[in-house]
Amino acid sequence: MTLPVALSCGEPAGIGPELAAAAWQNLRDTLPFFLIGDPAHLPAGTPVTLIKDPAQASAASATALPVLAHPFNGPRTPGIPHGAHAQGVIDVIARGVDLVQSGAASALCTAPIHKRALQEGAGFAYPGHTEYLAALAGVDHVVMMLASDQLRVVPATIHIPLSDVPKALTSELLEQTIRITHAGLIRDFGLATPRLAIAGLNPHAGEGGKMGHEEITLISPVLERLRSEGMALSGPLSGDTMFHARARETYDAAICMYHDQALIPIKTLDFDRGVNVTLGLPFVRTSPDHGTAFDIAGRGIANPTSLIEALKMAARMAAARS
Repeated sequence: MTLPVALSCGEPAGIGPELAAAAWQNLRDTLPFFLIGDPAHLPAGTPVTLIKDPAQASAASATALPVLAHPFNGPRTPGIPHGAHAQGVIDVIARGVDLVQSGAASALCTAPIHKRALQEGAGFAYPGHTEYLAALAGVDHVVMMLASDQLRVVPATIHIPLSDVPKALTSELLEQTIRITHAGLIRDFGLATPRLAIAGLNPHAGEGGKMGHEEITLISPVLERLRSEGMALSGPLSGDTMFHARARETYDAAICMYHDQALIPIKTLDFDRGVNVTLGLPFVRTSPDHGTAFDIAGRGIANPTSLIEALKMAARMAAARS
């Protein structure tokens, strides 16, 4: 029997509840998943079957959205987060991790959270979803990948000011990022010999030192060391020439040096179908590549495509692992 994917509810005041309902309408029993959350937060009229065990999700999903109930304090107000919900959001994530690690679910897909709401409502001590998941899993370093059918990208540094990138980008960080990405492509995407394209930090990859020296002093030595182990690495490459169609055919994932260098290309190419994947965890985790969208929550106009793709990718990655 194929294990279902667990979907954590995320921030109730955001678009997560309506996207969960829309994803079920699209997938039905073709991809069994279950929602962990408060069924009272779902849009009115959503067919729901309350389950007590994830094993019941597959049979239930043909006719209704299976929900593993996790009651929250107070009702949902679309667009307005409530502090009383914060601890529930955190607990649902932990519950999802427990279910995946125990083998009750095949993978974890997480609906968006609102970090400020969690910090103010429950003293959430982590910068974000990913860091909390890493702490629950007991791992020190994970990698964020944005993936779609057209492109996979990994930023070595993520949510920091651009002026801080040169200091944050170390040989150790870059090597760790490449190793985790390489291993993830083998384990989770079924690629026997992953090909990685490594971007430079500076324009034209430094142009031989004329526009910066990080490519010579930092990036190239790391690549040479890892190539000696048999990794298929190209670079450092100029960021402005590595994302056109012919270039993308030559690699399986691109390692970029900072946030926008990675995310602008994939969001330009495939905005609605990009999926956030966390590599380096002992379980599969995906998430839609968007936030809580308080401004449109409850209006029924949110696009469920990214969540649907995240659920599909979670199932494929779990199958690759198994």
